[in-house]
Amino acid sequence: MTVLEVEELHFSYETKEVLKGVTLSAKENEIVSILGPNGVGKTTLLRCICNMHRPDSGKVRVCGSDLSAIPPKEMAKLVGYVPQKADATRATVFDSVLIGRRPHMGITFSDHDLEIAWGVIESLGLGSKSLDFVDEISGGEFQKVQIARALAQEPKLLVLDEPSNNLDIANQHITMRMIEHVVREHGLCTVMTMHDINLAAYYSDKFVFIKDGKIAAFGGRDVITPEIIREVYGIEADVINHNRQTVVIPCREQPQYNRTNGKGRTDIARGD
Repeated sequence: MTVLEVEELHFSYETKEVLKGVTLSAKENEIVSILGPNGVGKTTLLRCICNMHRPDSGKVRVCGSDLSAIPPKEMAKLVGYVPQKADATRATVFDSVLIGRRPHMGITFSDHDLEIAWGVIESLGLGSKSLDFVDEISGGEFQKVQIARALAQEPKLLVLDEPSNNLDIANQHITMRMIEHVVREHGLCTVMTMHDINLAAYYSDKFVFIKDGKIAAFGGRDVITPEIIREVYGIEADVINHNRQTVVIPCREQPQYNRTNGKGRTDIARGD
């Protein structure tokens, strides 16, 4: 089932147009990574998807509902958002996760709310940390708490802004494996921004490459090509398959665009 539909999305900061007609879709049980260099509109797109930014034009639908037309509380039942950076407060892990139940609660938390929060905490391996304060746990554990709180909302769409940011290589893979597990277990649709192409390629099902506010490529692993890497990032790279995984290897010697071919364009002169 299609969960997310983004249709001809345009967004501007004052006079600068950042998103220029972005269209994409994502299904349940699918992880979609948004890729591209800094400043191309990746986080802006996520914020539009979460209705934190109102687009100049275009639509964002989750499970068929136009997010611009529903109350925030109802939207929070559909979309769980984990920002790139969050401040740790003087609250316990359990209380921090329980906050995710607010869209579903009445005057106070119910036994069901407590059960959902505890279930998420245990499924993410945070049971032993449930009474620890979040400003005293590790960066990897804190990232788990942020994701757990979003999962406690029981969303249909999970939106993550650089979930591996500021984590060492071990915690990057621990976090990404955990995301993959909860997506498959709950049948979620997940959209996330990523800087590391290889980390994204290892854990994602589909890829959105953005250049200058437009989608340069969208699809499965077959869209990760030397040509799209050159177009989006401006570098030469080899793309290989290793153990059934796609791996991007930047060329050690980058090309010098200094040789004409006599036909009005420039050839690439490799240093290797």
